[in-house]
Amino acid sequence: MIASLTGRVAATEERSCIIDVGGVGYLVHASAPTLASLPAPPSLAHLLVETEVREDAILLYGFADAGERAWFRLLTAVQGVGARLAFAVLSTLPPGDLAAAVATGDRAAMMRVPGVGSKLAQRLLGELREPAATLPAPARPAISAATPAAAGILADAVSALVNLGYRRLEAEGALVRAGARLGEGAAFAALIREGLKELAR
Repeated sequence: MIASLTGRVAATEERSCIIDVGGVGYLVHASAPTLASLPAPPSLAHLLVETEVREDAILLYGFADAGERAWFRLLTAVQGVGARLAFAVLSTLPPGDLAAAVATGDRAAMMRVPGVGSKLAQRLLGELREPAATLPAPARPAISAATPAAAGILADAVSALVNLGYRRLEAEGALVRAGARLGEGAAFAALIREGLKELAR
C-alpha cells in the first residue's frame, strides 16, 4: 500500500493532481483545499495517501495533513459514503469546520455540501459524533486563526485576485501560503504582492 508520496507536481485539475516520483506520474484524487495548498508545477510536494484497491483499478487519495486523512477515513466508514462524497464534504467543510458542525449537530452546515440533503446530513452527524470525539482537535491554518481584521484582509485579497481573473481556490491557496510567510500583521498590499508571486510560480 502507498502511504505517502513526495515528488514534483506535474499537473493539477479540479479534483486530482499528478505527482511525479522518479519519472512515474501518480494520479492522486484530493479535496479542493488540499489541491489549493499544492505549490505550482514543477515544485516539490508531499502528500499523505490512502490507497483503495479495486478489481479494475488502484486509486490514490491524497491529503495535505493527517487531520484531513482521519476525517476522510471516518466519512468513508459511514455506509453509503464513498470517496467522492467524502471529498465533497471536505471541500466544503475543512476539518475544523466539519468538527464544529458535528460537535454542534449543525445540519444546515452539512447541507451546504453538494449532494447532501436533510436526511443524509442528519445521518452523517449522528454517525460521526462518537468517532469524531476520538480525533485530536484540528489545527487551523495560521491565517484562519488570525484576528478578525486579518481575516477580513484575507477575504478582501481573495476577492481582488478573483476580480483579476484567478480561480477562487487558486487565490485562496496562494494567499494562505503568502500570509503564513508574512505573518499575522500583513498589510493588504503586501498580501496581494506575495499572493501574485505565489500564483506566478
